[in-house]
Amino acid sequence: MKINHNIQLQDNKLKHFLNIKSLPKSYIIDIINRAEEFHKGGSLPKYLDKVVASLFFEPSTRTKTTFELASKKISSDFINIDIANSSTLKGESILDMIKTIEAMSCQMFVVRHSVPGTAHYIAESVSDKISVINAGDGSNEHPTQAMLDMFTIKKHKGEFENLKVSIVGDILHSRVAKSLIYALNTLETKEINIVGPKKLIPDNYSDMNVNYFSNMNEGIKDSDVIIMLRLQKERMHDALISMDSYYVDYGLSRERLKHANNDVIVMHPGPINRGIEIESSVADGPNSVILNQVSYGISVRMAIMSILFDNN
Repeated sequence: MKINHNIQLQDNKLKHFLNIKSLPKSYIIDIINRAEEFHKGGSLPKYLDKVVASLFFEPSTRTKTTFELASKKISSDFINIDIANSSTLKGESILDMIKTIEAMSCQMFVVRHSVPGTAHYIAESVSDKISVINAGDGSNEHPTQAMLDMFTIKKHKGEFENLKVSIVGDILHSRVAKSLIYALNTLETKEINIVGPKKLIPDNYSDMNVNYFSNMNEGIKDSDVIIMLRLQKERMHDALISMDSYYVDYGLSRERLKHANNDVIVMHPGPINRGIEIESSVADGPNSVILNQVSYGISVRMAIMSILFDNN
């Protein structure tokens, strides 16, 4: 499916939230600042006449739940569409289903789908009264996750320009990694390292303004931020990896963490596979901000939704 990266901006306003790749720096900063106000307990906007529909064609716990909580906190209605028992099983197309829901006076769709570009396709197809948020499209992007990760880094490190950030794991299949790299580059992060076995690294990584390391210890040396990624086993085909050897080579243990700076923060978008990509003592340790990420996700998604509502 061809992806139109430019559709999210209309008349220089954020109409949809579909990708980080074409998102101006000003909007990234605006989202972070607005999320900070919400997180600090500032007065919340009320969108009593707004209805948000959740369209998750893939399983989700954190993302779906935080969107629902975010919607309720800004006083908009949230509808969970039961995709598993929807009319798509009877042969209805996604577009027909969208049009049906649109006729019910929804103002926003939150979409997760296994096919890259689905949220963009829906955004191109809906009326001007609808905003679409991409909650993850295949191995393409996961822009709201990247934004809560940027918020987490800003919250704990205060800046981006002087940081060394290491992203470890399945870069090739990870939509989170791609959105992360786009966001970190836009925010002018000093150094971005990607770490993992070569078969899990995109062929075009040299175009991504990152440094590649196949050796874990070298890749996280002197890092300020380490972001661990889950192995995307459901998206792997030829790139089969032994779980046992993977942990030996790329698992983040307390001993391995010593190669990073003492005040390094450890992040993970979840779900965590303990003993495969990270040791429990690290995931639950003093350097971990993994649960903070989940908490921050509510404020960040409130910020994104409120910006879209204000612009529509």
